[in-house]
Amino acid sequence: MTAGTAPLRVAVVGVGHLGRHHTRLLSTMSDVELVGIVDINKERALEVAREFGTSVIDDNSKLCPKVDAVVVAVPTVDHVRVVSPLLEAGVSVLVEKPMASSADEAEKLIQLAAGSRTTLAVGHTERHNPAVTAALPFITKPRFMEVHRLATFQPRSLDIDVVFDVMIHDIDVVLSIIGSEPVSLEAVGVPVLSSRVDIANARLRFETGCIVNLTASRVSRERVRKLRVFQPHSLISVDYEEQQVESWKVTRNADGQSVINGGSIPVQNAEPLDRELTDFVEAVNLGRSAGVTAADGHRALVVAEAIVDAMRMETPITEGNEGA
Repeated sequence: MTAGTAPLRVAVVGVGHLGRHHTRLLSTMSDVELVGIVDINKERALEVAREFGTSVIDDNSKLCPKVDAVVVAVPTVDHVRVVSPLLEAGVSVLVEKPMASSADEAEKLIQLAAGSRTTLAVGHTERHNPAVTAALPFITKPRFMEVHRLATFQPRSLDIDVVFDVMIHDIDVVLSIIGSEPVSLEAVGVPVLSSRVDIANARLRFETGCIVNLTASRVSRERVRKLRVFQPHSLISVDYEEQQVESWKVTRNADGQSVINGGSIPVQNAEPLDRELTDFVEAVNLGRSAGVTAADGHRALVVAEAIVDAMRMETPITEGNEGA
């Protein structure tokens, strides 16, 4: 924030597990005035407000005159209902992933944001992970990518499949790396401890020939968040959780012998959610696009829907170029 510039007035709607962390971080930012929070659980709202020194606002309809931007962390089914009036009133929004319950709903939000010329960002936090940022310059011609995102069972976010709950993070990262949508995919999913799919595997094929294997689980006994990228004569390994990156490549020594060189890549560790919020605040202040745009969120949602459809069919499906 430059001298004489007023802090950005921000509120948080939904202060459950993730919304509470948004509130925590926003309350520490010097260029933000945390105007207040909204939550249908009044007791929880009062507790979070007291903890982070802000106010409870009764309902969403009272937000627009008081804020410049809002972070929305309510259940996915409520995203369109909560976000739409904010965008229509010219308020910028950071909405948690997935950005809507369907790609069609996401498209409606994109149109509203365009009409009001507001910033609409999507909370694909892993794109702000310092390990991902550090790895990107080393990923040049990926031929095969393998992603594992495994978590222990938690009794929350069970209103959506594991694909929309957690795999969508990796879908977004993969799409940002390759720069295009898959031409075909196949997938399988199993409901284990809930009525929704709790473990899923998807295999995506891209026009470049790159194959991506994605596994997401919320019924694992261990927590794993890793991405490995294989390309000609090199391997890049990313540990999202530990924020560690390794790069290995085959070169030739002075005698013409093949040798393996590489090791750890320096990573400036930081909280991805903090970086996400910092990017959002800066984007609103400068009138630029956020690091993860609404178009990015829509694209990830389209692929996630295709994966879920493929799981239901239990047969390969083709997108874009048929027979590719």
